[in-house]
Amino acid sequence: MKTKDWFTNWFNTPYYHTLYKNRNDTDAQLFMKNITEFLDLPKSTSILDLPCGKGRHSVFLNSLGYKVTGADLSENSIKHAKKFENNHLKFEVHDMREPIQNQYDAIFNLFTSFGYFEDDKEDLLILKNIKQGLKKDGFFVFDFLNAVKVKANLVTKEVKVVDNITFNIKREINDGFILKHISFFADGKEHSYTERVKYLDVNKMKLYFEKVGFTITNIFGDYNLSTFDANTSNRLIIVAK
Repeated sequence: MKTKDWFTNWFNTPYYHTLYKNRNDTDAQLFMKNITEFLDLPKSTSILDLPCGKGRHSVFLNSLGYKVTGADLSENSIKHAKKFENNHLKFEVHDMREPIQNQYDAIFNLFTSFGYFEDDKEDLLILKNIKQGLKKDGFFVFDFLNAVKVKANLVTKEVKVVDNITFNIKREINDGFILKHISFFADGKEHSYTERVKYLDVNKMKLYFEKVGFTITNIFGDYNLSTFDANTSNRLIIVAK
């Protein structure tokens, strides 16, 4: 494991979970309901949630009746998620760059969990791994930010106070990446992390999917599954087979 990967360090800290603890589960659940209904997934469907973080979407998908595996690079997150395991819900530590051991009816990559790497080859490798982890006729659901709208509405500076920690956030787009610099003082010392996500617009993603051999069936722009519009949509959601 390369130590320089920003996400390995940041996602494993308790501060990451503090900063994002008020993330909107209602949105996530609405999306899960809408997409599983849209794809008409029978309850026997096996779903891989990759990466799953602390498992909130996996747990909800499981509550809808699906057999779910959540996988994530962060050992901290998986340790937390394992508390929710049952006969039809399992969690494991897994790096997306490694081949997926089993095959699933559907694989979900949710909430901008992609585009972390310098080299396009690594992004393509992840998509190849996902393709190989799907059963024949399986669905891949990819949910990413809408880069064009993010660029147009970039909030360059923001301060968030959560659990008495003041997070100073600066955002910029530089060298093909959307960067979010997070600095704060906690537990007696200064901390700073940078989240880095590649600037991937719909055309670039279409190219990626094509290169790997996915067939795109739908492109949506939000969790209500509205039609994607590059200028106004909040999300870039791609369904492929």
